[in-house]
Amino acid sequence: MNNQNSPIASNLRSLRNRNNWSLDYVAERLDVSRQAVAKWENGDSLPDVLKCDALATLYDVTLTDLIRHNQEEAGLPIGPAGKHIFGIVPVGTRGQIVLPKKARDLFNIETGDTLVVLGDTDPATSGLALVDSKVFMERTGNMFESYFDHKEES
Repeated sequence: MNNQNSPIASNLRSLRNRNNWSLDYVAERLDVSRQAVAKWENGDSLPDVLKCDALATLYDVTLTDLIRHNQEEAGLPIGPAGKHIFGIVPVGTRGQIVLPKKARDLFNIETGDTLVVLGDTDPATSGLALVDSKVFMERTGNMFESYFDHKEES
C-alpha cells in the first residue's frame, strides 16, 4: 500500500511519539498486534474505521484530524479535539487585534458581536481568553451584567 499522499501514517507516528508511548502500549490499548500498529505508522496498511475511531479517542484528536490533517501543509501538529491554534496576530497601537478568518468562521463571529476579554496573571498560566459575551453572561448567571452595561471601551 504505502500511500504517501495519506497523512494518517505520519499522524499516527507523531501522536504516539508525542505521548511517549511504545508500539506495544498502543497495540495493547487497541487489542491489536505491535506489528499492525507499525504497519499503520509506516503506511503499509490502514486501520479499519473502528480502529481509527479508537485511535482518535486514545490520542484525544478528532477522527477527521487523524485521517486528514497534514502537518507539513498546516505547519502545526494535530491539536487536541476541540482545541485550535489560529496563528499569530499583531497588536495595534491601541491594543486592537484582528481575529483570523478561520476563527471568526468557526465561532460564527460577525461584525457587531461582542466578546468578553478574560485574563490570568499567574506566571504558570498567564494569558488572555476571548469569550462570546452572550455565552459568558449565560454561564455566569448574568452576575456581571451591570458591570458590562456601564463599561465603555478604552
